Amino acid sequence: GYFLTTIALFLVFVVTLVIQLRARRYNPFSYWTVILSTSTAGTTTSDFMNRDASAKYLSNGTEKLGWGPQGLGLGYPVGAAILISALLAIFVVWKLSGMTFEIRDIVTFKGEALFWAAILVSNTLGTSMGDFLSDSSGLGYAGGALLVTGTIAVLVALMKVPPVPKVLLFWIAFVLTRPLGATAGDFLTKPTSKGGLDLGTAGSSAVLLAVLFGLMAYATAQERRASAP
Repeated sequence: GYFLTTIALFLVFVVTLVIQLRARRYNPFSYWTVILSTSTAGTTTSDFMNRDASAKYLSNGTEKLGWGPQGLGLGYPVGAAILISALLAIFVVWKLSGMTFEIRDIVTFKGEALFWAAILVSNTLGTSMGDFLSDSSGLGYAGGALLVTGTIAVLVALMKVPPVPKVLLFWIAFVLTRPLGATAGDFLTKPTSKGGLDLGTAGSSAVLLAVLFGLMAYATAQERRASAP
């Protein structure tokens, strides 16, 4: 069921987060492992909040979800409202704590804890948005992906406008990366009869993992160049 899966993946997130917080210096492997764990935990948390045990959410051949509590069935609007409120609460606490919002300057335990809490909630909110775009918006997988891509492009352009807070743009863009990944992933893997390319989960995952590792290597190289004397 959604509940037990959420608990299991949340524990994985906690373990990876502890390893990250105990690290004495930046380690790209542990950092991106936490990013991936927030993504998976956010996905199941979103499913638990928004979905229920009705047949429309079950895969073909499945009669019911696993044992244990099932989804709350709040729906996307209510779930999104709760998550937005939680994210705003984290930012208020963050602001009142006096900690910097500049990602590169976060070096304290409290600052990192607030950062990763915001990342987890952002990923959960982004998953809800992605599910809504794919399943309920009527845009389809490709349409949803194009909409999110266009919105992110606008945010990137706004980065060049001085009065617009860059921290705000960063977090909006971060939330949107999740629905972009969800809709693009669905577009790659879903059958053509449902508007996808039917490339299969294994093949699409291999391509995306290769892209991820390539970006990680590039980011690490850039960090080393920036810190070189």
